[in-house]
Amino acid sequence: MAKGILIVDDAAFMRMMIKDILTKNGFNVAGEAENGAKAIEKYKELSPELVIMDITMPEVDGIQAVKEIKKIDSSAKIVMCSAMGQQAMVIEAIQAGAKDFIVKPFQADRVIEAVKKVIG
Repeated sequence: MAKGILIVDDAAFMRMMIKDILTKNGFNVAGEAENGAKAIEKYKELSPELVIMDITMPEVDGIQAVKEIKKIDSSAKIVMCSAMGQQAMVIEAIQAGAKDFIVKPFQADRVIEAVKKVIG
């Protein structure tokens, strides 16, 4: 059984949307977190196959969380998600180690494309 995907977003409805898209396409959702600090804890606990991470969140933002997760596991696979107009942040996230990014509002096929590209 695949270890699954960790969904990180401060908006519960966004986590629900992503979870819905993933489960309908046969992916296992290992867990959810509402900010970067929780994402780091959950990553240590679950060792997910993939993390889908929002950039803008309270406490610890997505970019900082990517850096921390990469310190824990240099082979961590992370896909960022952000609203339009955050290109600089997306570039920073990719430099921090993210593998891909998806833009909000999500298109289901783009979410699945990014997941398949990163975890095969």
